[in-house]
Amino acid sequence: MALHVLLQDPSYDVVGLLISVRQDTDRVSVHEVRRELLDAQVAALPGNLAVFEVALPPTSTNAEYEGALFAALDAARCRFPQLAILAFGDLFLQDVRDYRVGMVARWSGDDGRPLMPLFPLWGRDTTALAQDVIKLGFRTHLVCVDTTQLGARFSGRQFDAALLDELPESVDPCGENGEFHTFVSDGPVFSKPVPVCGGEVALQGPGNRFAFCDLRLGIGEMAGEVRRE
Repeated sequence: MALHVLLQDPSYDVVGLLISVRQDTDRVSVHEVRRELLDAQVAALPGNLAVFEVALPPTSTNAEYEGALFAALDAARCRFPQLAILAFGDLFLQDVRDYRVGMVARWSGDDGRPLMPLFPLWGRDTTALAQDVIKLGFRTHLVCVDTTQLGARFSGRQFDAALLDELPESVDPCGENGEFHTFVSDGPVFSKPVPVCGGEVALQGPGNRFAFCDLRLGIGEMAGEVRRE
């Protein structure tokens, strides 16, 4: 949605994407999305967007994360010398926004020119935003669910009106409190859909807290039973 908003605004020229990838598994950090899906997603987005990876160890401190991010920003500024803005999709968590603003302020690149942080979705009502995601035709699946906030049965589900109706009142409709994370495979920013099918859902992490759906590239049925690891 953040990319969609920026692409609709002639004030901005979106040139690239930042992605956080685990070095040990080659999967998207936290979401655990496979590389093949990430590559297919990027290929289906407009404008031949450049991709800059934030390569992370299995567990990383803030310092390690920032070091990896700054290395990616160095590469981005080298490729795009006029790069001036770094956009985030955050919605309402002020502490997260404050951290990002401070983090961006600590990087200025080799030429000493800082980036300006931008939050194109900030302050949007999340109930309305979730409904807009569906109305605009985005196809999205939950790939990670925090089972302390939402049942594991939601992992692998499509983000649609039926899912919104079933969410407990305590869960933000956009998962902004970390209740769930998603993978987007189609929508108005895509030139073609990314075909996805579901693998099994596994409980992982400390105390089997997180239910991950192992999405795969291809056409087939979505996730089945939950197993513990």
